[in-house]
Amino acid sequence: MECNCRGIGVISRFCEPSSKLHIAEHFYRSTALSDLLGIPDEDIYDNRLYRALDELIQHKDAVQKYLKKRLGELFRIKYDILLYDVTSTYFEGKAESNPQAQRGYSRDSRPDCKQACISLVVTKEGIPLGYEVFEGNKHDPKTVETIVNKMEALNGESDRAWIMDRCMVSQANLKLVGSEGRRRNYGKLIPN
Repeated sequence: MECNCRGIGVISRFCEPSSKLHIAEHFYRSTALSDLLGIPDEDIYDNRLYRALDELIQHKDAVQKYLKKRLGELFRIKYDILLYDVTSTYFEGKAESNPQAQRGYSRDSRPDCKQACISLVVTKEGIPLGYEVFEGNKHDPKTVETIVNKMEALNGESDRAWIMDRCMVSQANLKLVGSEGRRRNYGKLIPN
């Protein structure tokens, strides 16, 4: 069943890109997929579609590496400039089963809630290259080394510039992004 749910997610991305909730409540029921796949409408609900993604997380690095290669071929992306940022999302409730759910600096003005930090690396064209999820109490500058090393492990080292918010600037991070063949042009710090 889960394999079919992943397929439903892929089909919906091609036909009508939307959320898992929309797929479960509207898209699937308005198509002939139940007849084609043999899965009744009532067996397709948002939580089942979300759980199908759990299988994909095991292959996250391989998927990111493949997409980087393929998108580079299709769109001639050079990957010479990478943009990096961190955001957060908070959890209602205790989130006891998630060790990454921690109290930290709340961008959402919800210091009463646990959160997780989500980091994203994109190309200068805005194409996502990779992401990581960090504990909610992880300070932004402490994520830089992990991300730079992870992206280079997946994509190789090259003459690339990293662009990130000024809040990530530290002596250690400046040294990291200015070493080992990385570009050492810091430019001006631009206020948010």
